[in-house]
Amino acid sequence: MINTTYDVRVYKIEKRKNKNGKVTSYRVVWQTAGKWWKTSFPKEAQADAYRSSLLIATRKGEPFSTLTGEPVSWSRAAAVEMSWYDFACKFTDMKWKASSANYRQDIARALTAATPAMLAGDRGKPDDKALRHALKRWAFNAKQRNEATGDTASALRWLAANTKPVSALTDPQSVRSLLDTATTRLDGKRAATSTVLRNKTILQNALDYAVELKLLTRNPIKDMKWKRPQNSYEVDRRSVVNHAQARALLAAVEAQEPSGRRLKAFFAVMYYAGLRPEETVNLRTHNVILPALAENPATGRMEELSDGWGELSFAEAAPFAGREWTDDGALREVRSLKHRPDGHTRTVPCPPELTRILRAHLAEFGDGPEGRLFYGVRGGELPTITYRRAWAAAREKALTPAEAASPLAKRVYDLRHACVSTWLNAGVPATQVAQWAGHSVEVLLRIYAKCIAGQDEAARRRISDALRET
Repeated sequence: MINTTYDVRVYKIEKRKNKNGKVTSYRVVWQTAGKWWKTSFPKEAQADAYRSSLLIATRKGEPFSTLTGEPVSWSRAAAVEMSWYDFACKFTDMKWKASSANYRQDIARALTAATPAMLAGDRGKPDDKALRHALKRWAFNAKQRNEATGDTASALRWLAANTKPVSALTDPQSVRSLLDTATTRLDGKRAATSTVLRNKTILQNALDYAVELKLLTRNPIKDMKWKRPQNSYEVDRRSVVNHAQARALLAAVEAQEPSGRRLKAFFAVMYYAGLRPEETVNLRTHNVILPALAENPATGRMEELSDGWGELSFAEAAPFAGREWTDDGALREVRSLKHRPDGHTRTVPCPPELTRILRAHLAEFGDGPEGRLFYGVRGGELPTITYRRAWAAAREKALTPAEAASPLAKRVYDLRHACVSTWLNAGVPATQVAQWAGHSVEVLLRIYAKCIAGQDEAARRRISDALRET
């Protein structure tokens, strides 16, 4: 319910002047329960009309909102009231169907981070950790909100009764508090730049929806002065392995039991073909096009008819999301390729080194369930934890202690970075590399700017040549 007061004082109109003494605007000033409010108008008649409306409301004995500073009747006429909790759940439900499973989680994280700024009080408030759990896993999950039980259900009931109305966000201080809370970590420090930008975007979209529902007359976040943090993500050159290091890591993977031999090809696809982990884990045998074999009359052995180059052609990826966020309850959600429309196929070259590894993999392991190229020891989907553990163990074995402690190939994803860097350093045109990697050219060159070796030396040579000519 809106906080109201009858303690209202309306003052004379103030004339705002510039340094030359010219009147630039007319400001109405008033107080509600000791809180100052100011609204400026370009014309004196407009300011006088607004001030007169405030005076008429006070003479009628109307209650004023301490959140907006205006008579409660004005807010009721302008907007329908809804609590923040009810609105956030409604926004979640509106976005659910069209969102990927991972973006559903992003929405839940952003709303969970922001909600403490919209709590109306602390009386009977559940433990902070329990409250966050109830919000992220249940309140902002359209799939299972109504299935909450026990303490979680109690926490949700408390939230439903103890959040401010959306109309509170007409107060600039409330909006800034909302955004600051959503972009701050639990330890009080500012969140990572990517989190700040993501949460701000989601909240801005949410308040656009509030305007659509007529809960607000305009989006207050768009009126804020807010300094956007710099987001200059680039691949760390220290994380990129060379070919010798990559071969040593693949050999260390292969030596592991019981999954090593089947995982060698998995990691090789990322290093030699530049696939993302969620693309690699979803590959089927029909996505692999290898050169044909024929018997060599001279040796009597089966040999490749071409130079050993093949292709990988695929149109789907399966990012890990978690059962509670996918529609079918699967751990992974099969979707179109990142930043690509449904049905868009990407084809990447398969160099001879990868051709040999894949041919050996297919000969030993063949098709998995549903034609999967990579699958677990027991025949099911390849678990994320399995290949992450194998990679961590391979780093410890194949790298020196100093290298293992460094960012070198620390993440499985760094194998993709190494592949794209190799293509660029080999002189492959950026347009071709972008097509193979599934990037735009602009994003490609921005992300991999520091991984293109030899540019500094080439630039220095050109400068030296120019100076000699001079």
